[in-house]
Amino acid sequence: MTDGDDETDLPAETLGTRLDDAAEALDAAETEDDLDAVEEQLDGIAEDLEAADLPAPDEDDEDAEDPAAELEDRLDSLREDLEAARGPYASDVIDDIEDAKATLTDTRWTEDGEDEAAAAVESFVADVNETLDTDLSGDDADALDAAAEAVADANLDADADAETIAALLEATDDLESGLADAEEWDDLETHEQLRAQGYYDVLGHYKDYPPEWAALKEWEQRGNVEMVLLALDSFQSDFMERHCLEALTRMNDEGAFDAMHQRAGKRDKPGIKALGKMAAEDAVETLIEYVDADSDPGLQKVTFKALGEIGSEEATGPLANKLVAENEQIRPYAARALGLIGDTRAIEPLADTLADDDHDETRAAAAWALRQIGTERALEAAADFVDDRAYLVQHEAEQASESLSVEQPA
Repeated sequence: MTDGDDETDLPAETLGTRLDDAAEALDAAETEDDLDAVEEQLDGIAEDLEAADLPAPDEDDEDAEDPAAELEDRLDSLREDLEAARGPYASDVIDDIEDAKATLTDTRWTEDGEDEAAAAVESFVADVNETLDTDLSGDDADALDAAAEAVADANLDADADAETIAALLEATDDLESGLADAEEWDDLETHEQLRAQGYYDVLGHYKDYPPEWAALKEWEQRGNVEMVLLALDSFQSDFMERHCLEALTRMNDEGAFDAMHQRAGKRDKPGIKALGKMAAEDAVETLIEYVDADSDPGLQKVTFKALGEIGSEEATGPLANKLVAENEQIRPYAARALGLIGDTRAIEPLADTLADDDHDETRAAAAWALRQIGTERALEAAADFVDDRAYLVQHEAEQASESLSVEQPA
């Protein structure tokens, strides 16, 4: 801006002309210095545009133009074009190498994929050697580190070494493409993954179908917990999950418990199910921590059932507290778990639930739980509801009443 100009009186036409000049300068720019000069032009225009007192559009005219908004849009567009015109730089090459290294080290490759990824790295290192006249070697992450260091040490200039940088970027593109084409573990179907890990190696002439189940039976017979766990992780079917859990329950050795306990510590629901089937009392302390996991009702349900199957009276208090949980979907699970445990301390809270809860499924579960506890006091609490409004509650109450007709032990 020239001396004596009033910056608040700059007309839109003047700012528009300066943007035209900047656009021409950007088109003619050949070096980073030229681009720096254009950036200074744009910065000056931005300052003057901010200070300019441009007319506001007529609010009553929807088609009225807004001079300030139009100039700002042109300025933003030129800044984007300026950034696109810069570089590429040696730092871009290094960033690409770092990305490729992360892909190489973070990806689980198949056996073939490992060879393919190594070949892609080796080819890239050879390209770097040819471009920078270096003598690097290797086909792993260390080789990529060495290549990035060599690019940094070359002190490449965006103008003087533009062709070298372009050649290196072409090499990184080839590296990324090679890694993308290499076979990852996730590319395999489930049965291919299992075959690669030897899951089907135990099969000869088998009668059971599907073969996944036949292999599972053989691994259980051999006591190989790891293969059973592999099947549990791999097969996304209720059928195989049930049989895997049953196998682990039957095996019920230290290895099976340790594996399921470790999974339960990570809130793994199949692991928690297995601990319940194992009646693993050593897991009670871990499972009780999830009783109050109100944000995850699914976790609560499987935990309540497992605690009931384990039968430890240590869980009675925490489960009884959940008889009044806000979520009506978990209250029946708490009641049934208390019935499986059989602790007489649960009689009173269960009786209160049967009398006061407004959810019939929960009340029926409480009546069932009282029958499971089976003492005279528990049966009497359930039998009082033979005329209940809900059929499920009536049914449980009638069975409790029939049990009372049989002489009860002291």
